[in-house]
Amino acid sequence: MPSPRLHPDLLPLDLGQRPTPLQRLDRPSARLGVEIWVKRDDPTGLGLSGNKVRKLAFLMAQAQAAGATAVLTTGGIQSNHCRATAVAARQLGMAPHLLLRGSAPAPGDLDGNLLLDRILGARLRWCDAHGYRDRDALLAAWAAELQAAGERPFLIPEGGSNAVGALGFIDAARELRAQADGLGLDFGAVLCGVGSGGTLAASRPAGCPAGGGRGGLRRPAHLRGAGAAIAAEAAAWGHRPPGPGPDTWSVLEGHQGRGYALSTPEELAMQLRFSRETGLFLDPVYTGKTWVALEREIARNKAAFGKRVLFWHTGGIFGLFGRGAEISAALAQVDGEVL
Repeated sequence: MPSPRLHPDLLPLDLGQRPTPLQRLDRPSARLGVEIWVKRDDPTGLGLSGNKVRKLAFLMAQAQAAGATAVLTTGGIQSNHCRATAVAARQLGMAPHLLLRGSAPAPGDLDGNLLLDRILGARLRWCDAHGYRDRDALLAAWAAELQAAGERPFLIPEGGSNAVGALGFIDAARELRAQADGLGLDFGAVLCGVGSGGTLAASRPAGCPAGGGRGGLRRPAHLRGAGAAIAAEAAAWGHRPPGPGPDTWSVLEGHQGRGYALSTPEELAMQLRFSRETGLFLDPVYTGKTWVALEREIARNKAAFGKRVLFWHTGGIFGLFGRGAEISAALAQVDGEVL
């Protein structure tokens, strides 16, 4: 069931705290020999924390304009997007419905984003990795059921990644441009996590090359294609981000590690060291892997980043919970060794 076309002048809802801070990371900069700044989308709110708020501000405005009573979306079992959508839906008086990739855990194992989904009373359906390939069809069938029952369903794609959601990061690019200009900063590169492609499609911030350290399961060609398609649709409505075009995107292959939401002890140790140097938290799904990609790429070819690089922190702290055993092992490595 297609969502209605968004009028370019539809105003976003006020769902989170913006603008978000732009800060220099002194200790990582000194250690790595490159001036590193962070764009902190982690403090946009509590339940609505992270970059998903930017997309949902437009997507939920569209849902509200359509008179939706139910919102449907999809993602992994610990999806930040699904959790944020459920929070936004409840704030606006809509019922959240989530199609999650995975299987239902035992009640005693509820944790992280999934625990918050259940607290919010989100209706959940489950599918395995094979069934998830047909997630759009599954969501459409579920929406048809709800419509037959008298609801007015509204579909939001995985990650909020379509042209409507991308408007949030076109705004984010303008926000960063204003902050960077105000401080007299130019960035040689920007790194953000990449999953469904929406953030990469629209950000291209501050007129510099944008790169994504893969946090998801998709091939680089898919991500580049998805990002270009989303950006083109938004541009057709007259929304263009500041900065260069899709030819400047680079999906940094080789940093997804063991797979979606899976980490090695070395990756976790690097993320823990970051927290101790900065007081900021990374999640093992996206921001943690993006930071690991940044460190490794600087070590491999520091000159490619120029004098100054931006790390876009997209939030995701709830992804840390339920990982006590593997994080404890990484803590033992950090506390017992000099990395």
